[in-house]
Amino acid sequence: MDKNGTDHQKTCRDNESSRARRGNSVHIISGVVLDELQKASMMKRNEKYSSLPIGEKGVDIINIKAIEDIGYVQTDAMILNSVVPEQDSSCQQGLYFQDGSRRVDYILTYHIKKSGAFRKQPTRHGGSASNRSTKKDQPQPGNKNDPEIGEQDHIIDYHEDDKRFRREEFEGKLLEAGLELEKDEDTKTYGIGFVKIHAPWHVLCREAEFMKLKMPTKKVYEVNHGNNFVEKINTFIYKMTEPLHPNVEEKRISSVKHLSYPFSREKQHLFDLSDKDSFFDSKTRSTIVYEILKRITCTKAKYTMGITSLLANGVYNAAYPLHDGDCEDENANDRKLLYEEWASYSVFYKYQPIDLIRKYFGEKIGLYFAWLGVYTQMLIPASLVGIIVFLYGCATLDDNIPSMEMCDNRINITMCPLCDRTCSYWKLSTACATARASHLFDNPATVFFSIFMALWAAMFMEHWKRRQMRLNYKWDLTGFEEEEEAVKDHPRAEYESRVMKKSMKKEHRKRKTEKEKLTWRDRFPAYVTNAVMILFMIGLTFAIVFGVILYRISTAAALAMSSSPSTKSNVRVTVMATAVIINLVVILILDEVYGYIARWLTLIEVPKTDKSFEERLIFKAFVLKFVNAFTPIMYVAFFKGRFVGRPGNYVYAFQSFRMEECAPGGCLMELCIQLSIIMLGKQLIQNNLFEIGIPKLKKLIRYFKSKRTSVPEEEHDKKLQRYEVDYYLEPFAGLTPEYMEMMIQFGFVTLFVASFPLAPLFALLNNIIEIRLDAKKFIAELRRPVAARAKDIGIWYNILRVVAKLAVIINAFVIAFTSDFIPRLVYLYMYSTDGSMHGFINHTLSYFNVSDFKSGTEPIEPMQLGYKVEICRFKDYREPPWSLNGYDISKQFWAVLAARLAFVIVFQNLVMIMSDFVDWMIPDIPKDISVQIHKEKVLMVELFLKEERGKLQMLENLIARGKEAKSMENCHNHSPINRPQSHKGSNTTLHSQNIDV
Repeated sequence: MDKNGTDHQKTCRDNESSRARRGNSVHIISGVVLDELQKASMMKRNEKYSSLPIGEKGVDIINIKAIEDIGYVQTDAMILNSVVPEQDSSCQQGLYFQDGSRRVDYILTYHIKKSGAFRKQPTRHGGSASNRSTKKDQPQPGNKNDPEIGEQDHIIDYHEDDKRFRREEFEGKLLEAGLELEKDEDTKTYGIGFVKIHAPWHVLCREAEFMKLKMPTKKVYEVNHGNNFVEKINTFIYKMTEPLHPNVEEKRISSVKHLSYPFSREKQHLFDLSDKDSFFDSKTRSTIVYEILKRITCTKAKYTMGITSLLANGVYNAAYPLHDGDCEDENANDRKLLYEEWASYSVFYKYQPIDLIRKYFGEKIGLYFAWLGVYTQMLIPASLVGIIVFLYGCATLDDNIPSMEMCDNRINITMCPLCDRTCSYWKLSTACATARASHLFDNPATVFFSIFMALWAAMFMEHWKRRQMRLNYKWDLTGFEEEEEAVKDHPRAEYESRVMKKSMKKEHRKRKTEKEKLTWRDRFPAYVTNAVMILFMIGLTFAIVFGVILYRISTAAALAMSSSPSTKSNVRVTVMATAVIINLVVILILDEVYGYIARWLTLIEVPKTDKSFEERLIFKAFVLKFVNAFTPIMYVAFFKGRFVGRPGNYVYAFQSFRMEECAPGGCLMELCIQLSIIMLGKQLIQNNLFEIGIPKLKKLIRYFKSKRTSVPEEEHDKKLQRYEVDYYLEPFAGLTPEYMEMMIQFGFVTLFVASFPLAPLFALLNNIIEIRLDAKKFIAELRRPVAARAKDIGIWYNILRVVAKLAVIINAFVIAFTSDFIPRLVYLYMYSTDGSMHGFINHTLSYFNVSDFKSGTEPIEPMQLGYKVEICRFKDYREPPWSLNGYDISKQFWAVLAARLAFVIVFQNLVMIMSDFVDWMIPDIPKDISVQIHKEKVLMVELFLKEERGKLQMLENLIARGKEAKSMENCHNHSPINRPQSHKGSNTTLHSQNIDV
């Protein structure tokens, strides 16, 4: 323990002794009384519990002998009821028990029923029957002899007694497991009781051995960071980037490392146990207590399985470990250091203190932030290349011949109406702005950028695998597979409850079977429900997108009928902007709905283990949210303008709405706008505002609820303890939402990057804020999560690989079918007369005779341009009306289609081969790490061989001394004078021999 902790404990002991001198009484109840209490707690729930005498206001200590079991050490476990905290006592911050020496490792909270007239005195079980009967019999204002109210009170008391009974049994099991408990019902948090849990040393050792926790041994060895040249380069880079490193102890590159080994009570001599208080840190202690809480079963209280089912049934309303002090505490602690060097926006340019994050939150959360940091770093080169591609488009804007031809007013091209009846003919030059803007993203550099981003994704995943291996070695997770296999089959409480119900049904039918388990027959209704609901949700997403399409079509037709010239000229912009905003709002709403539906669908499947539950939940949530986010973008990229028809033979939806067309410059510009607005909107609103606003709103609601409760006057003068402050924080909901938003962002960055090269830049800016925002949320807004061990990011890596492979295919189709890159190449090499792009616009437009309009579809105002139009143009590859096969698809269409398909095949295979080559070239495990891992194994073998040799030598010495003592004894037996002396010497030798053993 550090110096601050030692001073803190000393102050607490002084305050405790001063309270003892002032006359606070301590009541000691023997184990016999405890047995009576436990017998009383095992009575039926509808019977009255025996009352306990209410002592003076002090500390009630109950000494309980822990039961003798395999691996259990008999010790005195005790449960204490807290007194009213004193304001001048520094040990009353809630981090320690009342004695000031035992640290609080875990907190359980529960609702207590208190009367406003008086305070209930603390007892062993948190109350007595006599107190309850007194409250019940005492007349309340306005409730005189009301039978309905009396019946309601009786029902409430029945449920409270049932919960109290289950709490008592559970806490008794915790005491049997060796934990030490202390209750506190006299706090400022009105109506909430707290159970403080402390794990003594022998429990920590036992559980660390069961969990196979790797702990550092006394043996240290030198870490080689590579050859001299590589080490010099690393040292130079570290010195150059030293201002970017956080100001924490772990920032220095250590040249030595402790050899780690799974903790064993038989080999405690291998570990440095000079300071037992700091050997297991607070993160490890809380993890050990949580494992005990999960596996404790209370079979006499409705077959309760662990703390999870107790929380689900409302027996306890919260369970959490404590934060290490306050963020603004004067004393130094890890939480304060993380708040200053990680969660502050002023250090946004610095690296994250990953080792300190792992030390405080555990490996699983540490790996998430390490992955997020690597992802953000890799976005820097992608953003720079995207900016260069965008600047290239800006620089070549005036040299783009197709857009110059489109903007040339001298080229008199009359286009066909965009809608029936209300729309008239229009000039192609009016679409000049759209054509010029399209060139910013539709240029030859975007093809290069698509290939670059595919290789970037492969490099990113390889870089992360290497970084992950370094962290595994540094955090002693290299041999975690065996441990994971041992703990992953631990069933969830819901699964055990379902299995127990199934076995009870079979017992009722008098069918004796072996150990029950849930089969596919038991889960078949859940599987059917999952399939139907997922298909329904996907269909709902498609239906909403189709509804937005109808909105675009009908709104465009309505605005075209307007008498205002400005409205008519901005129809396309207005419709596109409003439709994108509607899509964004729908996506944000459905994201929240789909998250709840995915969790519900996973719950009804009743997965056996937590790992299986998490993977199933992630898969369902990702599929639904991915479809929700990218369906509107997919429509614009691949379906808009593909099924329009031609003038005189248009395709109609519901026989009245004509399908919308792409702009004259193509749909790529609209795809870029749609992608940018949805991406930026999700990041700004959902990822940032929601993450800041929702936790603060929930915290505010809980605060007002507590204020609205009628609190006695003496409650206002009390200072909140640490466990009370943490109670008002938001519970930790897991890392799934954090990973999910990053996976969707990774999709925005890679899937349609050919249409929006600035996507990596916006993702980089968002992630710089996201890291500090998440850090502040974890440090200041959330309860401290239970540390979980993990050696990788799990199923999320597989999702990354799938998205990266899918990105290659989608970008190939975007370049081939959405942009004009392939039609330009075909025209340049097959149809251009002078080897330039002059005449490309005229080549892509077909002719239409206005006399071929269907009746009722021709323009109402055919003379709007000031002259009579006989031939209008539309974008397509079709034969002219004067040919034998008028309006049929021309051979140019088939040539362009063949080139498009060929490009997709070549691009996809070429990029896939290049990505696999990058994957093959870069090893997953860095060479220096593999050398160090092998070195650790060799050193461990040498350590145990040395230990075995020491044991053999000790045994040989012991045998030799025994033989020598025996020979001396035989020698002295022949001399009657020296016999007593020799006998005494023999005893001395045997005594020393026992000591050596």
